Amino acid sequence: MTLMGWAAARRDLGGVIFIDLRDREGVCQVVARPEVSEEAHDAADHVRGEYVLAVVGEVAARSADTVNPKIPTGGVEVNAREIRVLSEARTPPFPIEDDINTAEEIRLKYRYLDLRRPRYHRNIKLRHQVTMEVRRHYDEHGFYEIETPMLTKSTPEGARDFLVPSRIHHGSFYALPQSPQLFKQILMVAGMDRYFQVVRCFRDEDNRADRQPEFTQVDVEMSFPREETVFDITEELYVKLARLAGVEVAPPFPRLTYKDAMERYGSDKPDLRFGMPITDVSQEMKTLGLDTFPGLVDAGARCRAIVLPASSGVSGTRLRKVNEELWLGRIVPDSRASKRNLFVLKAGDDAVTNLGKKGASETVARRLLERVGAAKDDTILVGTDAEEPVSMAMGILRLEMGKELKLVDEKAFRFLWVTEFPLFGYDAKEKRYVSLHHPFTAPRDEDRHLLDTDPGKVRAKAYDIVLNGYEVGGGSLRIHESELQAKIFRILSMSDEEARDRFGFFLEALQYGTPPHGGIALGVDRIVMILAGEPSIRDVIAFPKTASFTDLMTGSPSPVRDDQLRDLGVVVIRST
Repeated sequence: MTLMGWAAARRDLGGVIFIDLRDREGVCQVVARPEVSEEAHDAADHVRGEYVLAVVGEVAARSADTVNPKIPTGGVEVNAREIRVLSEARTPPFPIEDDINTAEEIRLKYRYLDLRRPRYHRNIKLRHQVTMEVRRHYDEHGFYEIETPMLTKSTPEGARDFLVPSRIHHGSFYALPQSPQLFKQILMVAGMDRYFQVVRCFRDEDNRADRQPEFTQVDVEMSFPREETVFDITEELYVKLARLAGVEVAPPFPRLTYKDAMERYGSDKPDLRFGMPITDVSQEMKTLGLDTFPGLVDAGARCRAIVLPASSGVSGTRLRKVNEELWLGRIVPDSRASKRNLFVLKAGDDAVTNLGKKGASETVARRLLERVGAAKDDTILVGTDAEEPVSMAMGILRLEMGKELKLVDEKAFRFLWVTEFPLFGYDAKEKRYVSLHHPFTAPRDEDRHLLDTDPGKVRAKAYDIVLNGYEVGGGSLRIHESELQAKIFRILSMSDEEARDRFGFFLEALQYGTPPHGGIALGVDRIVMILAGEPSIRDVIAFPKTASFTDLMTGSPSPVRDDQLRDLGVVVIRST
């Protein structure tokens, strides 16, 4: 037989030379013995790490004392009759093995070497399996995979577009798509009925530690769906994908409204691998008998609590540090919030043991313990502020304490649908409403009357699917009426003229008989990251960018020649 691959290791043991030959499937031991072949033995003597070899030989069972149970080929070896060096190699800048301590910048500069490591072969194989499973799944459900344009019109809404100057039309630009949103909706107008695509998308965002300027999503759209239709098809897919990681999950997945998720977990993507829900204790704190809280609650503040179990062993020093770093500084840094410390209570046999003030009501204290579900020696942490900042702060505190106290079940997969998001947010700086998902999301039918009177209270037909605290998909039922779409644009402070300029082709398409439609987009990079148990999406992308969106291997982005700029009619203004 003939084997080809890279020399992962070479050992000379008293005239017998062993070579671990590696390819994408793993490692096989090659043995060069002079009594079998002098030529093969001489060739093996000159082999060095990462040489590319062709080995001709015979497969033989290893002796019992040399079997390696850690690898699939550990029971056999190849007795070499011929060894040919197909390509020599320089000494790599780091070992080609999984357990290395090399800076990411070096590994990304030599990504082609980094990718030889078994860890990345496993990840890339898993990514392939995910996309193949996606294609099979949607094909079984009658979806067509349809490609949409990579060069399209800039319709900025949210993140910045990557712009591509036109050589033919000086002064005009294409944009790389942030998503195929409008094209997939137009496919529904075209009667394509069920569409999907494994598609590259682009967003010119500021530096983010775990974001990439180009990413891959599974884009899905269908005509005449109910939310349940989208949920059922998506859940069935995620059951299949979880099995690729050896995990069984059972649909239907639990659901929470956005309002309930924020109140109970302080996040619209809660991690359900541990408990520690957040409880509103505003009335209990107001009537407990402490001077601080009645005025704050009457002024609109909310008091939210989480419970640390008695076994956690969190010290007072640690809680003071949490209070200083998390509550006072990182989350709610404004001057009003900075005067509101995290309030710490300790559960005793019957009530709270450390109220530290006479006149506090033991009856109310017992009611507070019952409300949060605290047992003896548990610690109750209470944060107080306006509803949004206190929810955010306690949600982050819950996550940090859950991880620190090792309450998170790292092997669990906990899916969740979050529904009924607000349709709009309000940008106080720009003094206007903005879309919380995108401007093509339909309002809930029961809230449509509020569009004219109180848009901030309108809920959307939008939904996210969450896994272990990560959003792994988001979608909605869409607006299919041209007049309603135009109205939404006006609420977003977009003039009719601006709407026609940016979205005229789409508004016109909606006037030619548009079916009700909706869909979802699923994040491939994030899904594979979770399935692989990796800490970063960069670990499941073959050629990722750094956190500052640079490619260290190719040296991009990079300047281009002046003649290229002249052809495009582009003038570069250099920053000083």
